[in-house]
Amino acid sequence: MDLVERLLGRHIQAGGGERVCYVDPDVGEVTYARLHDAARHYAGTLRELGVAPGTRALVVADDSVATVAAVLGLWWHGCVPVPVSPVLSDAEIRFMAADCEAGFAHIDAPTAKQRTLEEEFASLPRTTGEQGRAVFTAADAEVARRPQASSESLTEPSPEPAQWPGDQAALVQYTSGSTGSPKGVLHAATGIEAVLSGIGSVLGLRPDDVVLSTAKLSFGYGFGNSVLLPLAAGARTVLLRGSVDAHVVSSNLHRHRPTVLFSVPRMYAALLALADSHGPEGFASVRLAVTAGEHCPAQLGERVRSTFGVPLVNGLGATEALHIVVATPPSRITPGATGRAVPGTEVTVRDDDGLPVADGTEGRLHIAGPSVALGYLNRVEATRRTFAGGGAFTNDIVRRTEEGEIWHLCRADDVLNLGGYKVAPGEIETVVRATDRVAECAVVASTDEHGLEQAVAYVVPVAGSDHAAVRKAVLLSIRKHLAPFKRPSRIEVIDVLPVTSTGKLARHELRESAGRR
Repeated sequence: MDLVERLLGRHIQAGGGERVCYVDPDVGEVTYARLHDAARHYAGTLRELGVAPGTRALVVADDSVATVAAVLGLWWHGCVPVPVSPVLSDAEIRFMAADCEAGFAHIDAPTAKQRTLEEEFASLPRTTGEQGRAVFTAADAEVARRPQASSESLTEPSPEPAQWPGDQAALVQYTSGSTGSPKGVLHAATGIEAVLSGIGSVLGLRPDDVVLSTAKLSFGYGFGNSVLLPLAAGARTVLLRGSVDAHVVSSNLHRHRPTVLFSVPRMYAALLALADSHGPEGFASVRLAVTAGEHCPAQLGERVRSTFGVPLVNGLGATEALHIVVATPPSRITPGATGRAVPGTEVTVRDDDGLPVADGTEGRLHIAGPSVALGYLNRVEATRRTFAGGGAFTNDIVRRTEEGEIWHLCRADDVLNLGGYKVAPGEIETVVRATDRVAECAVVASTDEHGLEQAVAYVVPVAGSDHAAVRKAVLLSIRKHLAPFKRPSRIEVIDVLPVTSTGKLARHELRESAGRR
């Protein structure tokens, strides 16, 4: 499969080369022909730098057209992109680079982070976001500056794009998984095609659509929203750099008038709160809204539909399946339901022994189909456990109706689902426990007024410590050592953690306490 042809080339051959594919906050509008040329030259740069086809390439970058060109250029040259968020800690990025044995790096981060990462990966051939953006601001679309060379040097065009076999990994996406230890998920080109024919056919994006995603393309959901689905449809995508909140989204809704919005439940909740004071007019252009990443409570979904007047497609996906595999069709949405299997995907509900259960019975969600990944990178035992039964198990506890609808009930483990990101409580607890004057910490899940999951940290100070000072120290510590999406929403300072009769932490009591607050 020629991934570049599938996403770009065929539009150009059909006469759509001058259609805009991206609106970038730094370089403005970019056409399909311009992006195709940038990807071709990026592949040429890789060849000149001596990067061998098959190399895994770390892409540490925020959303930008330069990032998209890097991903497409890597595919063109036959390399495997490994998208990573620049908001992760240096230690996390360092681990992922070593784990995937990265032989190349594309780095596009804020100034201080950029310097740190360039020093960290000084031994690797690499490019930067600024070098990528220079291609789009050059007067001549055929001119691309050669990274790590003089400004007068020019790259030569690359040969034809690489062909990707169906049994070969073409993309690696990292997930925390059920244990909290990052695992690289190996996706084949057939999985990418399955996403386009699966959830892509459910959503039905069109060439005249303008797409806006609040989920970043360094994560599976955002990668599908901002790269795979809109490019395959020949649509236009508005990219957001930096942190994204309800005010940023609202501003871009008014400015760019998107027709399709991809987001997560807690962002829709924030947009509803903003609409209470500013009105829902920003949604006037939106014909379709999509939510995924975490469970969307029925009441919240209905408020979005009634307030903004758009169908809200509820979706469930997993990094192990690349994108959404269960969704509510826009034409027949059942409030509260997670949806039905997308075309090409088979979903079953199974017991602890991996056997299917009868409709109406609770069990673990099992997904099968071509979008399911090849497995985890260098994780034989984890691959054996998750990728079993002819597909992959998720940690979602669901129930299936006789009509085939899936209803999400809860998670099978203690992993927190914060805005679509899986976060192990132990990771937060380790940071808090390392804070001065903290004796103990436990993190549990609770829900806010919208029914969305949030993390609550219960902190026990060292005897005799000032509670207010300990709370302040914990806040500073989590801001320094945890990515924004991993930070707890609440910190409760208490005298002692509850335990069971056997001396184990009674997390259920903390959950009940968090719910009462």
